[in-house]
Amino acid sequence: MREIVLDTETTGLDPLTGDRVVEIGCIELFNRIPTGQTFHRYINPERDMPASAFEVHGLSTDFLKDKPPFAEVAEDFLAFVGDASLVIHNAAFDAAFLNSELERVGKPLIVRDRLVDTLLLARRRHPGAANRLDDLCARYGIDNTRRTKHGALLDAELLAEVYIELTGARQAALGLELVTADKTGERERITIVQVRPVPLAPRITADDLAAHRAFVATLGANAIWNEYLLETNDDVPAPLPAASAALAPLAVAAHP
Repeated sequence: MREIVLDTETTGLDPLTGDRVVEIGCIELFNRIPTGQTFHRYINPERDMPASAFEVHGLSTDFLKDKPPFAEVAEDFLAFVGDASLVIHNAAFDAAFLNSELERVGKPLIVRDRLVDTLLLARRRHPGAANRLDDLCARYGIDNTRRTKHGALLDAELLAEVYIELTGARQAALGLELVTADKTGERERITIVQVRPVPLAPRITADDLAAHRAFVATLGANAIWNEYLLETNDDVPAPLPAASAALAPLAVAAHP
């Protein structure tokens, strides 16, 4: 499952009054694990930078004047995010700004169904508590000492760590094939199995197999190893069945 953790910096609080995006930072997650792929752009807002916004992120009009306008980064941005879900803290704010920019250049808008709002997740998990990004970093022991000012890429990196904590994905699961799932109370138990598309060739020789059968015969008719005996064709071991694939090497090692 591919997700993009995203943050923006802007010239103000309302795109409807002419405020613009000045920075976009994105972190790619796959199965809730950062892949190392990022997207980061500074953007010329084609207007002045209010002092109140400069105090928040430190991006001045002079710094941004030689940066590309949104129209020149829109294609790269859309290509990076693709059709992935967008993980954003206070998603309505950033989505409104991005959609304003996308509409201005005639690009498809970001639909609400793609948004994962970590502010809402945090409010559900920690009702009544402060749930700003800094608060969540402190709560989960995430080092945010570099965050002296807001920055889109740094904030996206911190938010990715917060999101992993909020969703309980710190112990990342292996990408194995899902077989069954059943719920007990509010906890969901997942049974997974790895399926090899092409079975490995058996490494047990005919002599190994004969020794194994002789050893199992000494254990009596009710020995559990009788359930995992390998079938043969002209004394050539057959490919291991699913259950015996893990157990047969133990059996071979067990005989004298």
